[in-house]
Amino acid sequence: MYKHFIKPILFRFNPETAHNFTFSALSFLRHVPFARSIIRSIYKKESPKLAREVFGINFPNPVGLAGGLDKNGEFYNDMANFGFGFVEIGSLTPKPQDGNPKPRCFRVPADKAIINRFGINNKGVRNAVEHLKKVRPEVIVAANISKNTTSINDDAAKDYESSFALLYDFVDMFVLNVSCPNVVGLTSLQDISFLSDIVDRLLELRRYYDTYRPILLKVSPDLSTEQLDDIVDYCLRSGIDGIVAGNTTRSREGLTLDEKKIEKIGNGGMSGKPVHKKNVELVKYISKRSGGKLPIVGVGGIMSGEDAKRMLDAGASLVEIYSGFIFEGPGLVKQILTYLETEQETTVNEA
Repeated sequence: MYKHFIKPILFRFNPETAHNFTFSALSFLRHVPFARSIIRSIYKKESPKLAREVFGINFPNPVGLAGGLDKNGEFYNDMANFGFGFVEIGSLTPKPQDGNPKPRCFRVPADKAIINRFGINNKGVRNAVEHLKKVRPEVIVAANISKNTTSINDDAAKDYESSFALLYDFVDMFVLNVSCPNVVGLTSLQDISFLSDIVDRLLELRRYYDTYRPILLKVSPDLSTEQLDDIVDYCLRSGIDGIVAGNTTRSREGLTLDEKKIEKIGNGGMSGKPVHKKNVELVKYISKRSGGKLPIVGVGGIMSGEDAKRMLDAGASLVEIYSGFIFEGPGLVKQILTYLETEQETTVNEA
């Protein structure tokens, strides 16, 4: 129904309008009797064979929602109804910010790609905390945090520390976004000099809490091998819990769109099918460099069960989807889980 009826309607509107409409509809459905039960009966799949423990957390299944869809941390339970094993909210910044001027998001349907330059628009971390207090999460929640655009890099650690402290008692884990290509200077935070200042302060702060919350680092697929080596080695030394690989890419490799149309869209980070191969290789490299000691959440262009398995086989412990949810629809999670179960059973039988 999604591909034949809902998607064609949504794709008549610009992506941001469609996004707002969709989430308004989800908000409305909260008040419709039995709507939640119906959605869960259609889309949610119990997969005990796929459950796994990662970062000391028991995940009911390995498929999560990537950061950027539930920007403000207001729809995690609605997303859980579609069968996600965990939901990443944000990116969240200490202060609310409007992000970049519109238009700032573009679909490339022929290539199942999205190019955005949102600039981390969000209502701020305190808004998310209030919602988390009011509506208890029924799913594992990862908080993706970043610095405000107006904060200089020398002061970035203070922004991460502020959001970390405010959210700590209300989420299950953290993702440090230091790699979004749509905020001036943010990718520079992947340099070890800046990165160590941020991470060391958060690791020190975590010592004062009774409950242990894993901290993950989200890295860019545009990093050089040397930069990636430095980051992986630092993560192993510092005690950071894992890596999310990767973020959107500035590259336009894989697009079949002609050059004039690409130039018309302009700058921004690309996600979707064209980044899949690149991000699988990123996961494979990190896994090899860390000797399998660093758990990885693989994200990027997962449009099918085969794509998810490819990412897991490359060394990921968990996977996340974003563009696939938009292009393939809410049934994608169930499709992936069904495929992974079948593959797992086949492997067992062959053994």
